[in-house]
Amino acid sequence: MKTFRLGGVHPAENKLSAGSPIREAALPKQAVFSMFQHIGAPAKPVVQKGDVVKVGTLLGEAGGFVSAPIYSSVSGKVAKVDAALDASGTRRLAVYVDVEGDEWEESIDRSTELVKLSERPELDAKTIVEKIKNAGIVGMGGATFPCHVKLCPPPGCKAECVIINAVECEPYLTADHRLMLEHADEILEGVELIMKAVDVTRGYVGIENNKPDAIALMQEKAQSHPNIEIVPLKVKYPQGGEKQLIDAVIGRQVPAPPAIPINVGAVVQNVGTAFAIYQAVMKNKPLIDRVITVTGKSVKNPSNLMARLGTPFQQLIDECGGLPEDTGKIIGGGPMMGKALMSLEVPMTKGSSGLLIMNKKEARRSEPDPCIRCAKCVSACPMGLEPYLLASVSAQHDWETAENNDIVSCIECGSCQFTCPSRRPLLDNIRLGKSTVMGIIRSRAAAAKK
Repeated sequence: MKTFRLGGVHPAENKLSAGSPIREAALPKQAVFSMFQHIGAPAKPVVQKGDVVKVGTLLGEAGGFVSAPIYSSVSGKVAKVDAALDASGTRRLAVYVDVEGDEWEESIDRSTELVKLSERPELDAKTIVEKIKNAGIVGMGGATFPCHVKLCPPPGCKAECVIINAVECEPYLTADHRLMLEHADEILEGVELIMKAVDVTRGYVGIENNKPDAIALMQEKAQSHPNIEIVPLKVKYPQGGEKQLIDAVIGRQVPAPPAIPINVGAVVQNVGTAFAIYQAVMKNKPLIDRVITVTGKSVKNPSNLMARLGTPFQQLIDECGGLPEDTGKIIGGGPMMGKALMSLEVPMTKGSSGLLIMNKKEARRSEPDPCIRCAKCVSACPMGLEPYLLASVSAQHDWETAENNDIVSCIECGSCQFTCPSRRPLLDNIRLGKSTVMGIIRSRAAAAKK
């Protein structure tokens, strides 16, 4: 069975909510829509206080090519356009909507009837990409890169295949797993749309073999899609990383930055993104909701919720039994790459894949010991880096050495810190070093243009 060839670790899976079917979350009383729900330029508000909106009404237009519009997921009246706290703890521009009823824009097809690409011959590549762009679709695996940008390869690059990331290698998270079990047909039509958009005839869906029910169902459904292959993969973290997934599925390795997947002929999209693309193109539905996993060992009812964007995290936790008394930390995302939240009033965004509630024992950090030079972090690194060195020079603010040792190639997966027997904060220091070095590189490039 296939997997990527370099590094990787095996954290406890803890897929507590894998058996919980997706259920609709209740509407919030007030929804808050950040204009910063994607990588790139923030969206620009096009509504003001007092405006009446419906589900699917445009709230913010894209602020540039690498950007995406924001749509209302609720109906009601705009309360204000003001700053709101996001998952990073930063206050950013947002639109507040007081919810009244649940009235949808008439252009959205709310039926559950499957629409196949074969039934829509008028959909050419340009039309598909334009619909994806206008619907505000971004990468749903957490990176939130505007989807239409990936579907428009730079000059000199040609896609050869589409790879769908259905790995969901983060411990605890099960949103993609449940989505495959409950919406396999729509996902496969979404894959067909992506393939047509980038003009390729080969698609792959990579799924780790800890989801045998999803593999079996997707293989059965894929029999009517001869150009799409379901690829079972060994369980190994971080197989959901683009470069690791490409290596595992087609055996090609993406070079160091600035190289990207298209340089080896691959276009990678998350399985949730494929579902959202189907809804956008075939149902004229902008990205207004998504599946989010709310879980943790002390959570009363670990669940997978189809929740509207803009819903406060506190409400989602309340729907799963409330905040446990022994809560020590709440993570936005999974335990390996997620970030601790400062507040539960943070609204759900396009990139919200999970809420992990850790008890006090799990959340407590142990005191680090000196490095024993065991090199476990080097063996675990899926990018072939030397994490102990990068962490050390970052702590010493030796940015030149950090850059020379390829710190920008780090994918921040946390494998090094997970495997360290001395419990050293490797990833913490590397994140600091990487962001600083990237800032230096950008400044140097800007100065060179003057």
